[in-house]
Amino acid sequence: MQKMPETEWKHKLVSPAKVLAKIEPGMSVFLGTGVAEPRTFVKHLLSSQLANLCDLELIQIVSLGDVVSLNTTQNKHKFRLKTFFSGWLASDAIQSGAVDMIPCQFSNIPRFVASGTIKIDAVFVQISPPDQAGFSSLGVAVDIAKQAMEKASLVVGEINANVPRTMGDTFVHVNDFHYLIKATEPLIYFPRWPENSVMNKVAANVAAVVEDGSCLSFFAGPLYDALGKHLKHKKNLGIHTYTFTDVLMDLMKCGAVTNKKKKSFHGKSLTAYAQGTKELLEWLNNNPLVEFQRIDIITDHIKMGLIDKLVVILPARKIDLNGNIALHIGKGNVTAGPGQIQELFAGAERSRGGRAVFAMPSRNLKNESNILLSVDSYPNQFTIRESLDLIITEYGIASFFGKSVRERAQSLIDIAHPDDREELVHKAKKARIIYPDQIYLQHSGHFYPDKIAMIHTFPDGTKVFFRAIKPSDEESMRRLFYRFSDDTVFYRYFSPIKTMPHSKMQEYVNVDYRRDMSIVGILEKPGAERIIAEGRYSRQPDSSFADTAFVVDEKFKSKGIASFMMELLVRYAQGQGIKGFAADVLCDNKSMLKVYEKLPFPVQSRLECGVYHLTVNFSEEETTTAADT
Repeated sequence: MQKMPETEWKHKLVSPAKVLAKIEPGMSVFLGTGVAEPRTFVKHLLSSQLANLCDLELIQIVSLGDVVSLNTTQNKHKFRLKTFFSGWLASDAIQSGAVDMIPCQFSNIPRFVASGTIKIDAVFVQISPPDQAGFSSLGVAVDIAKQAMEKASLVVGEINANVPRTMGDTFVHVNDFHYLIKATEPLIYFPRWPENSVMNKVAANVAAVVEDGSCLSFFAGPLYDALGKHLKHKKNLGIHTYTFTDVLMDLMKCGAVTNKKKKSFHGKSLTAYAQGTKELLEWLNNNPLVEFQRIDIITDHIKMGLIDKLVVILPARKIDLNGNIALHIGKGNVTAGPGQIQELFAGAERSRGGRAVFAMPSRNLKNESNILLSVDSYPNQFTIRESLDLIITEYGIASFFGKSVRERAQSLIDIAHPDDREELVHKAKKARIIYPDQIYLQHSGHFYPDKIAMIHTFPDGTKVFFRAIKPSDEESMRRLFYRFSDDTVFYRYFSPIKTMPHSKMQEYVNVDYRRDMSIVGILEKPGAERIIAEGRYSRQPDSSFADTAFVVDEKFKSKGIASFMMELLVRYAQGQGIKGFAADVLCDNKSMLKVYEKLPFPVQSRLECGVYHLTVNFSEEETTTAADT
């Protein structure tokens, strides 16, 4: 569309100095948010010596630009900034008392403005050049700009030729402004985050819980940049997010994001802000596939709850064994604060199939553990542990859904850095968070075979996640035991065992992976997981052979699960130098005999007192089977 001739709005175009002269002492001035900060106006405000510019209250939802970074002591009598976000540069200024923080949920901000609780006298926003009809776009920050303009007695638009003309509830008319000024300062651009090998592993684990058809809530930062390449093979993802970034642009370009499964704003990515490179802002220009809406629409947890499979992904700074989170602070932090996270978590809880994910490296840049006994000494805490769902590090995924404090603590220890686990176990015992007799095998974490992890779909459509067993599987394995029939127990243990207390089960789930291996099959349901099968081998003393055993939940027998676990165990055992397997199988346990018969190796058997003693040699070609003997 052609631009409106400048002659039709030139009478509103004035110098920054003339606008500054219209400001009165004590005014509350709303500034465009983040990347959309009217930098030319701010520059003149900070440098002006006009006497009327005193005791001003500047209001900005998120400050990423010049207001905080240039808020020196010489301006302390000129203005004071109020913000709703403690990240980026603002956190240091807030802690020093130079900036006021208003803690609240973002969805309430428009109501505060409409009711006059937050008073706004003047508005300065950055806009695109007017089109032929006189409409400009608010560009990459919609939030509460329109509501603020309706309440203000002085409304000024800063025209920047590089502001993208974004789609959605972004359009304002030149007649909505009392004055217009031309920008001389460039937009704020953010480069992509550099690659990080640890964060790449964290991102891979996060991507593992994102199903096809999920709707993602994103922010900017190294976690999200790393996550992009792990999501590019997903199908029909959707976007409902605070901040649109380069990574989301990439996912839309490659076809992973289609928004076809969304019921509201079908076919469109929904956001309130955009932040990133020049390439991103140019791509957003006149792009009908990205919809910018007011912040109360983006953050309304009831509306979010209507989205199926809403996956909220957030970075954490620290987490303690009780499930309390310390969020990031300081420069570079552009994710949500506690109030915004509450809204996101409420939306994910309401969403059918929704997930709420906190992700972080197991250690910080100083090589200190990010999993602690307590985070009480850390600022910016999120303490609604009742809402926690998944915690993810490069060492795995800890599910909190329906878990006790003890189970959660053990799950967190399992995904801590291996060098930190022994101390965490010691501290957790002392604090009586876990069992006082809890076993810990010192080197098990370093030898954990994470490469075994995989999802397999069986012919009837059942999807099972397989991985090596962990100490935190104790309760789930106990529950599996108590689901067994008497026959299954006898087939597995050769005796009518009736109980499986902690003292026995913890020995079973703590595995020295250098000698033994146990693989569990997990049925993953929305918000929960359940172990339905286990297969293991134990190396025989002074031998290159290993004894084997398998159990499968009664409801999942005859699907081929035990045979698949056998394949995984054989493959892993061969890599460990094991020459073959051995097993004792009761003669009427036909299903387990078939598992061994299917192996591509000869099975030697000897029947003694109703028990088949089976031997499988991996180095021999198949010539006989258990059925031949």
